[in-house]
Amino acid sequence: MKVAYILNTYPAPSHSFIRREVRALERRGLSIARIAMRPFDGTLVDAGDKEEAAKTDYVLQQGLGALILAVFAMGLRAPFRIGRALGLAIGIGRKSEAGLIKHLIYFLEAAHVARRVIELNADRMHAHFGTNATTVAMLASEITGRPFSFTVHGPEEFDKPAAIALPTKLRRAEFAVAISSYGRSQLCRLVDYRVWPRIKVVHCGIEPEHFDTTRPLPDTRPVTLVNIGRFSEQKGQLLLIEAMAEVQRRGVDARLVLVGDGELRTPIERLISQHGLGRVVHLTGWLDEAGVRRELEGAHGLVLPSFAEGLPMVIMEAMASSRPVISTWIAGIPELVQDGRTGWLVPAGDVASLVEAITELATAGTERLRRMGTMGRARVMMRHNIDSEAAKLAGFFAQRPRTQPS
Repeated sequence: MKVAYILNTYPAPSHSFIRREVRALERRGLSIARIAMRPFDGTLVDAGDKEEAAKTDYVLQQGLGALILAVFAMGLRAPFRIGRALGLAIGIGRKSEAGLIKHLIYFLEAAHVARRVIELNADRMHAHFGTNATTVAMLASEITGRPFSFTVHGPEEFDKPAAIALPTKLRRAEFAVAISSYGRSQLCRLVDYRVWPRIKVVHCGIEPEHFDTTRPLPDTRPVTLVNIGRFSEQKGQLLLIEAMAEVQRRGVDARLVLVGDGELRTPIERLISQHGLGRVVHLTGWLDEAGVRRELEGAHGLVLPSFAEGLPMVIMEAMASSRPVISTWIAGIPELVQDGRTGWLVPAGDVASLVEAITELATAGTERLRRMGTMGRARVMMRHNIDSEAAKLAGFFAQRPRTQPS
């Protein structure tokens, strides 16, 4: 079977879970064609990402002329289908915040993708995220008659589902994937109950061989916590700096490493300076996967005080590294992190509860932290093995395709 993966920006530092899924499917014998709208606009630091970039077709790099030519080529091949795809793009574009012009661009992209899917003789398409990549896959499916499916991660897709035509995509897809039971419940809210059986759960996964052995929990003090992710409002790093300031005022000796970058870097640096935390909080910038693992192994735990999430990969990686986790009672996180057993869960946005959790971790005995880490490692290895999860997805791909809407 050949599957065309339709993606927006790929590869990207925060999307390593897609690369793991693609490679796990290839290990199962599937042929995967990577088709992305655009490359990452920053510097790729991970060798695996660089390899993926070399294997990826980039639609917008073809230029406007090539996209228009693809419309004419596909129009000659399937005039009624290209007309229906254009009508679909216009219909959802008029109701979308993105607007009609962007959806006409998606239509041009879809014509090129459809042409490539036929040239590659791909059996089907699969997109990640329920936004524009899935729009392109849906339109390309209409043009080619070949089925499409997509994975929804959240939380962005759940904020304004009508604006991205998510209910339409769910109804027209052969199947849709959520990465947690919570995510599936949010998708079920959007469509008739008769569509629910086509909404599946496939977890994002880790590669167990990268965690065959884990470095023992550091015996040294002060306790070091690590936060990994894009610097944005929803990740809660600004609140975390406030919490660290209060932890220091209490006399608790703890350090924090922030791995990542993003639009809130300057406000974060300003807040660190304002609270005099320059010797307590360290920013590394983006790191490759090996660098992330080094930071996890050098830490006593992960802290992720997010306001909105799907089910973060960094939690899986921390637990696979036998590190306890502090995070929030939101989305799919409580499906993995068990409060009091593998870490601490606190209400999102509650600085006082976050301070208490950090204080408890920082003052816990090494044996308790090791026990939490061991239980967390066993749990994530059981639930998030990428080869097991890819086998589920491959099984869904292999099912008899549903007749596409006329």
